[in-house]
Amino acid sequence: QVQLVESGGGSVQPGGSLRLSCEVSGIDMSLYEMGWYRQLPGQRREREWIGHITTIHKSYYADSVKGRFAVSRDNTKNTVFLQMTTLTPEDTAVYYCNVVNKGYWPWGQGTQVTVSS
Repeated sequence: QVQLVESGGGSVQPGGSLRLSCEVSGIDMSLYEMGWYRQLPGQRREREWIGHITTIHKSYYADSVKGRFAVSRDNTKNTVFLQMTTLTPEDTAVYYCNVVNKGYWPWGQGTQVTVSS
């Protein structure tokens, strides 16, 4: 069974940076496009796609994070990363990783990112 474990979140001041990690187990991640999603605060907010990386390491981003966030992957470690810079309070959310364009694997617990002064 596929398991996703996100880590690296925390509290940071506006303008700060964080690097999130997502360890994938139970499947060979190198065969799949991998993405990052986030769930903004508030009840019943759906997860929104913010970026993903293809199997040939080409990346795509939502306009809200373009130029500030970068997705990378290390297939030898079955891990995908999200480097976040120039964070703003609007980036406060729970961040998740998952496969892209293949339905969804079971969601992990996510990692909380809080941007506040």
